[in-house]
Parts: sequence; C-alpha cells; structure tokens
Amino acid sequence: MAIEQQSIPSGRASRVTALAGAGAKVGVNYLKHYSKRAVGAGADNEALDEANAGAIYDTFSKLKGGPLKFAQMLSIDRNILPEAYRKQFAQAQYSAPPLSYPLVVRTFKREFGKEPLAIFDSFTRSAVHGASIGQVHRATIREQTFAVKVQYPGVADSLDSDLAVVKPVALQILGLKSTEVGPYFEEVRERLLEETNYTLELERSMALSKATSEKIEGIRFPEYYPEYSNRRVLTMDWIDGQPLDRYAAAETDQERRNAVGQAIWDFYHFQIHQLKQFHADPHPGNFLVDEQGQVVVLDFGCTKQIDEEFHRDYFRFLDPEVVEDEAAFIEALETLDIISPEDSPRDRELIIESARRGTRLLGKPFHEGSFDFADDSYMASIFEMGEEQRRNQDFRDVRTARGSADSIYLNRAYFGLYSLMGLLKAKIEARRDVV
Repeated sequence: MAIEQQSIPSGRASRVTALAGAGAKVGVNYLKHYSKRAVGAGADNEALDEANAGAIYDTFSKLKGGPLKFAQMLSIDRNILPEAYRKQFAQAQYSAPPLSYPLVVRTFKREFGKEPLAIFDSFTRSAVHGASIGQVHRATIREQTFAVKVQYPGVADSLDSDLAVVKPVALQILGLKSTEVGPYFEEVRERLLEETNYTLELERSMALSKATSEKIEGIRFPEYYPEYSNRRVLTMDWIDGQPLDRYAAAETDQERRNAVGQAIWDFYHFQIHQLKQFHADPHPGNFLVDEQGQVVVLDFGCTKQIDEEFHRDYFRFLDPEVVEDEAAFIEALETLDIISPEDSPRDRELIIESARRGTRLLGKPFHEGSFDFADDSYMASIFEMGEEQRRNQDFRDVRTARGSADSIYLNRAYFGLYSLMGLLKAKIEARRDVV
C-alpha cells in the first residue's frame, strides 16, 4: 500500500526548495557516476538515468499539480526522454502517492460544508487511484457505488508559479532545450487550467459521452452526478474494469484485443472528425476494459476543440497526392506554419524531408485501411524516427516551436492513440471514409 501524504508543499518558497532538493540529488548521482569512471570502475549510464529519474519523480509526485502533470505528459512521448525517465514518469498516469484522509475531509468541508460521510453512506478513507490533479475514492449510497474524484488542495492556485519554477529546473536536470519543451509547458498551462475546473469537466463529460455513446460500439461511459459534484469534487458511477495497460498484458485472445483497439480507434475518429472536440489525454490510465470487453472512457478534464479550417488543413496530409506533389506539400506545410520564409535553405530542406518521411510513415494505417499494430517493426520505426531527430544536432538547431497550438494537441492525441494500438497489438480498420 502506498504511503499517504499528510500535506502538500504550498507557497513558492517551499516548492522551489523541494525542486532544488531534487536538483541536489541529481548532482550527487552525477558525482558518484563520474567518480566511478575516474577510478576505472564500471559506470552505467542507464543506472544513472534511473537514479535521477527516481529523484525527480519522487519530488514531482509530492508537489502534485503542474509538476506531476508535466511528468505525465512527457511520459506519453518516448522520443523526448530517455527510457528510464519515461517509465518512472508513467506512474503519474494513475498511481501517484495519495493524500491522507484529513486533507480530503478538509476539501469536502470547504466545498460542500460537510464531511464525506454526511453525503455518502460509505467512503473509503484511502484513495483507490491517484493521478496528477486529484485522487479517486470509492463511495456508496444504499446499493449504488460511486467513484468520487477529489482535487488535490492548492493545485489551481499554484499553477502559474509551479510551471514558472518547474521549467528552468526541468531544463537543467533533464538536459532539454527551452524550444523543445516550450509548447509542452504552454499546453500544460492551458489544459491544466481547464482540468482544475471540475464543473467544466462535468459539463464536458456529460455532453461528449452522450454524443459519442449513441454512435460508437464497444464504448461506454460512467453516469455523472451534478448533485454530488462541484468545482473541486466530481462524482460518477463506479465501473469495474482493468486499466488498459494491465488488460493488454493479460489478454491472450487476439480477437478481443482487436475489438478493444477498434473501439478506441473509432472513438477518437468520431470525436475528431465529427464532433471536432476530442479527449486529449490518451494514456492507458484513462481507459478501462470491463468484463464484457467494452472500453470505459474516463476523465474528460483535458479536451480540445478544433475548427473546420484547421481540420481541413491538418488532414490534407492524408491525401497521397498532396504528399507526393512537391508544390502541394510545401503549401500544406506553409499553411500550418511548419515551414516559414525565415527558414534558411538548409533548415527548409531538412524540415520538408523530415515532414514527408513522417507523413508517409504515420499515414500508413489510413492508406492501407486494414492495419496490424502488432507489427513491432512499424512502432519501432516511429520511435526510431523520433530518436534520430532527437539526436540529430542539425535538427535540434532548427526552430522547433512550429505550427499552431491546435497541432500540438492533435499530434499528442494521435501519438497516444498509436501507442495504445501498439500496446494492444491490435489489428484495426482505419476506415479512411471518416476523414
């Protein structure tokens, strides 16, 4: 059982001190590493990454909010971080250290004017799940069981100061460039502001689940309860099921895996292409698989809406004629501000060729129609392409903050979707007709 946190550091000074402590631990780890090398002893770079990743995640998980959300987002993109960091940060998806019950009671008294047991017949003292913004408790009223998400205290109030503190520390201890993580920080800020508003999440959850459940097979959603919800507490049905990564590790029937993958694929493409508003947090902790093999979609706190014009411009890249026609392809890149008049000839050529390679590779499922994500070589080629770009100094020197903010959210959704399909090793029908 995870050790419960009795408090969260509050105030800029205490949070800066906590992050500085993580930096100091990383420094000590480097000293040990290079001392071993100096005396001829074995110095394992992977072991160094694991030690540093553990120190950083331990601090982020105690701070919650912005730092932990940043770790969660980075864990989805395996191209930006060494593997040790990605694995460590993946814990932020649904297994962050929980807060103690007295802090939960304090939140209920502030938001409802009463304790949890004055509203529910039963309420677990310990959280059953914990993530970056809040934790989930199981509760009952008579025969009905609920999942009650309670936001960590102070997350909303400390957002801007958190990200201002985390950014330089993250750049230093993770060895990243500001241009590489700038879009991530801005996305974290915008989405996190929305995610801390549980009233907004309640409205979106009810609207999007109703619009989607009537159209997509194999998907189900919990029912939400406004009478037991407010800006810091969100109550919904409790639904039993396995988190998607655990389901993928245990399920041996390929047809069932395919059905789960198809349901998630169709869910995303219906929301992206029909509703133009989609679930923008595609990590395994936000999907359960129930005993009937249906996919339960959780957490609409992070959603993104796109307009018709952007949708048209973005999905032009699925048209093979655009990709293979030099003039049309360059025009499409310019429309999305992926290349610009300020680019040097060398940078322009590098970006165009990289974009063409990526478009051909990532568009492959759509062009083939029926596609098998069990092909490990396909997923490996995606990660290898990202790794090559990460290590290519010429590419790293190019201005990296390109494209609209809408591209960031949609790219993230597709990267997460492909990762989920690879996790399931699912064979799906990409169904180009939806675009």
